[in-house]
Amino acid sequence: MGIRLEKAWTDLNAETIASLPAQLGVYQVADSQGTVLSVGFAGAKHLFGMRSALQEELNLHGDQATKFRFEFTSNYRSRWDELLMLHLYDHGQLPSHQQAEESRIGRLSPN
Repeated sequence: MGIRLEKAWTDLNAETIASLPAQLGVYQVADSQGTVLSVGFAGAKHLFGMRSALQEELNLHGDQATKFRFEFTSNYRSRWDELLMLHLYDHGQLPSHQQAEESRIGRLSPN
């Protein structure tokens, strides 16, 4: 297993969110074409963990966000940074609402 988040995409909707456990972790949210709209984390400030974080993503992106993939981890901050660095490496920039994070993360060369 590599460092990329390669799980299958799951439909992002209220029913799917409600079925998730209230655990900490990281995720990617994408549109119907598979374009990643957000690389995020469910942390200690998210009352219901992954459920709360993904609901915030739905509120932010509306109907544009149609799918997500995730992994549960207690090391969500360092794993989030790693996923941001991978996204930057792969796409040359972070998702538009996360571009301010670029100045604080390092660089990866995974190949």
